[in-house]
Amino acid sequence: MERRSFLKWAGLGALGTAAAPLATAIQKSAPHVQPAAGELKAKRWAMVIDTRKCLKERGCTKCIEACDQGHNVPYLFPGRRLPLLSNPKHEVKWDWKEPFDHVFPELSGPFLEPAKKEEPTLVMCNHCDDPPCVRVCPTQATFKRADGIVMQDLHRCIGCRYCMVACPFGSRSFNWEDPRQYFAPWTPGEPEANPDFPTRTKGVVEKCTFCAERLDVGEMPLCVEACAKVFAPLGTSPAMTFGDRDDPKSPVAQILRTANVVRRKPELGTSPNVFYIL
Repeated sequence: MERRSFLKWAGLGALGTAAAPLATAIQKSAPHVQPAAGELKAKRWAMVIDTRKCLKERGCTKCIEACDQGHNVPYLFPGRRLPLLSNPKHEVKWDWKEPFDHVFPELSGPFLEPAKKEEPTLVMCNHCDDPPCVRVCPTQATFKRADGIVMQDLHRCIGCRYCMVACPFGSRSFNWEDPRQYFAPWTPGEPEANPDFPTRTKGVVEKCTFCAERLDVGEMPLCVEACAKVFAPLGTSPAMTFGDRDDPKSPVAQILRTANVVRRKPELGTSPNVFYIL
């Protein structure tokens, strides 16, 4: 080894030895975070959306509204008290609806009913098994959890939007404006925003996370919970089912075994974990 290399590595070794007691002290003083006692766990989370049951003919958007309110999404529907974004092109979307022929273009042939082409179909992040957004993120702000949920670290995101380009489903939104300005008080005595979920800043990307923050404390996703409340008075199972697709006893796994389900753009090989019954 050359003398210069020897001195460099010797210096680094001495620095590491000196820093070791400090690192140990920090580790001992740091709070130890325990998972919630009621945490919902799965090997691979998945969603099934039964488009036949969705109350689209009644204009139902309860699932979208619950998601928007729970996650402080700045774009909200008219009549919901919170204002729309100043520029419609700056819309932020977690759960939203698209015409059927946009969601499933490969199924929209010349013989498809005209009304079916415009049928509003719920879409969200597909939490793919092989997510291209994760591969292109230069800072690992987009990452995949062990249970299959594709997450977005709002603090690590640098706003390069590579993930938006890589996502073949258009499931990500960029904050062109500061979203916090849309949570000014609109009715005296009511809260400005949901304090349990952080608001974002201008210049970061956000998307659906399957309500990971709720799963970690034993609660189901907001959209699934809202859909269940809509269907409860009807005495039928809801249009949205969420669970562990790798657990044979879970409702999701049972539906996947018995129903004819499809996924968006299967030819791309991303293997989405959002399934549809058409």
